[in-house]
Amino acid sequence: MKEIKYIIADNLIRLRTKHGLTQSALAEKLNYTDKAVSKWEHGDTTPPIDVLKTIADMFNVTLDFLVTENTDEWYDKKFLGKKNNTNKIIITMLATLTVWLLFTFAYVYSFVLFGVSEWILFVFAVPVSCIVLLIFNGIWGKRMYIFIILTIFTWSILASAYLVILPHY
Repeated sequence: MKEIKYIIADNLIRLRTKHGLTQSALAEKLNYTDKAVSKWEHGDTTPPIDVLKTIADMFNVTLDFLVTENTDEWYDKKFLGKKNNTNKIIITMLATLTVWLLFTFAYVYSFVLFGVSEWILFVFAVPVSCIVLLIFNGIWGKRMYIFIILTIFTWSILASAYLVILPHY
């Protein structure tokens, strides 16, 4: 097992680099010199406990984390996972927005060419959006959202059918 000062040094280096900070930037935030941070990262000295607490709070980790050996997988999961989830949400929203954009184009096309206001197209956009959301939720979503999406899908299909059948009565 490594000495505690080297464990702290490794964790400090990883946290600092994952957050895109230089030694100078970290030193400035802690009101220390970059030489002090360099000594901490080389394992020559260890930061005082109050500085370790400040570092832990700054990087949103615990003191226990700073003094425990952590794997590269943990760092990737901790710091890349959040970015990856944000990308997934953005991609899902863009796909759903594309559905609404297509239905808007269809509405404008029918209004300009035929002079008919087909507002019901927007009612049909809701179940189509639900299908897109179900697909993306199935790929990388959480199971708890399936019930909500299926409920909205079911009610929107019923509303669409009602609005299509209503003029015939």
